Amino acid sequence: MTPPLSLEVLPTVLVVDDEVRSQDALRRTLDEDFTVFTASSADEARGLLQRQPVSVILCDQRMPGMTGVNFLKEVREQWPDIVRIVISGYTDSEDIIAGINDAGIYQYILKPWSPDHLLESVRNAVEAQVLQQQTARLDLELRTSTRVLRQRTASQMAQARSHFGFDRIVRAPGSPLDLVCAMAERAARYDIPVLVLGESGTGKELLARAIHYASPRLGGPFVVENCAAIPDTLLESELFGHKRGAFTGAYEDHLGLFQRADGGTVFLDEIGETSPAFQVKLLRVLQEGEVRPVGAPRPVPVDVRIIAATHRHLEQRVRDGLFREDLYYRLAGVTLTVPPLRDRVADITPIARQTALDVAAELGHPGASLPDETLACLLAYPWPGNIRELRNEIARAMALHDGSQLPPGAFSPRVLQGRAAGGGDDLAAAIPASGTLTDRLDVIEAMVLRETLLRHRWNKTRTAAELGLSRVGLRAKMQRFGLDAK
Repeated sequence: MTPPLSLEVLPTVLVVDDEVRSQDALRRTLDEDFTVFTASSADEARGLLQRQPVSVILCDQRMPGMTGVNFLKEVREQWPDIVRIVISGYTDSEDIIAGINDAGIYQYILKPWSPDHLLESVRNAVEAQVLQQQTARLDLELRTSTRVLRQRTASQMAQARSHFGFDRIVRAPGSPLDLVCAMAERAARYDIPVLVLGESGTGKELLARAIHYASPRLGGPFVVENCAAIPDTLLESELFGHKRGAFTGAYEDHLGLFQRADGGTVFLDEIGETSPAFQVKLLRVLQEGEVRPVGAPRPVPVDVRIIAATHRHLEQRVRDGLFREDLYYRLAGVTLTVPPLRDRVADITPIARQTALDVAAELGHPGASLPDETLACLLAYPWPGNIRELRNEIARAMALHDGSQLPPGAFSPRVLQGRAAGGGDDLAAAIPASGTLTDRLDVIEAMVLRETLLRHRWNKTRTAAELGLSRVGLRAKMQRFGLDAK
């Protein structure tokens, strides 16, 4: 595949898969953020690599002629700087670990894969390659000019602290997030664990990064692991590492994330999804301040700060026997709860405007503003997917609309109608189970009135005409049902 010419140089990704349908699915997921090449075999991919620089390879494991791991082993020898990722439905843990060691695979993604998880994995892989290249350059500079390197490093630290600071968490004045950020900023100064609670898509990782860069550990690594995205059998090896020969397929030592993060912060996302068996091992690490790689004769001391996050009600899981109480109290030195977007409606406007700017820059779009009628629709929608869903909706609207403004019609029907798919705004779910006939009819009337106003973008003349009301009568009903302030 020959990518279209673009003024922006995007990172390059090579997809190697013998199934055209799989190639197309991966390309659709990645082509907004990366320049995507495809190959149907190891031979075709090898020829492309000889002609074209590539940042990341996504390779299917089971292909005719040569497996993905064997091909990536060759890639490791000839093009060691390329980040290698395997995608497969093959889940035998020993073979997976053997493949990771043989080919130096960055990540093993299991089918069926999630588009969001896949996209995030490839972004992290590109970032890892860039950081590796930067580290190599810094090592070279270290030999020539310690003073210049020290100044440059201090400048980069200041830029990182500014970029990931609490002030960069977008919110409105007086937002409920102000109190959360104030507590997080105070907690960041002290080397105690932090537990971040909140629904998916609320920005828990963003808050964790702000804590790291406001802490004395900002000079150390910030390492992220999604505990729900990796099989439990591999999580111990991924976090704590293993020694060569520890099990079948362990052909070389593997440094765990805790050792890589020494002196910095480990962010354990979705900690509530871990098994009780793994929780015991994690508790021992937190108590002793040391990890024992699988197969190692003695533990290795590590100095890390733990920030954990989950969308689960962790105290309830403790009561249900699904999460260890002693581990819970080890993690919850300070507990912060990020409220969902529906509970901080005032934040929707500044977040939507900033997201529109960010998405326009990422898509190479000239940009589009959000008029008042569009913001009214966004404010009326409950956003069950929180900021992640808002971002997806804005990206969709921008991709489908070329004007200088994004009208409400550019958004999906559920946003336009102000209700989530399958949500509690459906008629049957919204009518009270008890009460007088008048009370129940009022609920139906308010729903019809609100839906019609949204569909007509709060145009009172059109709404009144459709419902057979005068403008005075419509205004009275809007006041009665609290719809006069959109």
